[in-house]
Amino acid sequence: MKYKSILFVCHGNICRSPMAEFVMKKFVEDAGISEELTIASCATSTDEIYHGIGNPVYPPAREELRKHNISCDGKRAVQMTRSDYRMYDLIIAMDKYNVRNIKHIVGPDVDEKIWLLLDFVACIDNKEPQRLSSRDISDPWYTGDFITTYKDILIGCQGLLEFLKK
Repeated sequence: MKYKSILFVCHGNICRSPMAEFVMKKFVEDAGISEELTIASCATSTDEIYHGIGNPVYPPAREELRKHNISCDGKRAVQMTRSDYRMYDLIIAMDKYNVRNIKHIVGPDVDEKIWLLLDFVACIDNKEPQRLSSRDISDPWYTGDFITTYKDILIGCQGLLEFLKK
């Protein structure tokens, strides 16, 4: 497998990126390739981190995962660091605002590691993903729509799994 590590990124690391982290962990476990991949998530901000301790996954996000028998127990928000760019093969943002903030943290994307999660939807139909060209995954912190966010993350992760299998 070409890619060995994936980092999902959103603004606060309490809704979208942890949802994507744990959905993807479930997918790779079901596919029998969990031993081959490191999957994590982080925030571009410190909004959900106080005195060095991150908040847990936001209760409605945790509940939406639980409805699908996915646990995120123990997950707490962490902020992205410059060294994450070296540590991860793919850095997957939830929206274009996250991409901009990731680049502020890590610098230019010289290795073309930064993607939007929905860039991978095309892979479900055996097409190539289009880097940074897809629509954003709406932030349910503002919309309150955790169901739609989950569905978008689900299809993005399905496409990402197909991409990884190639």
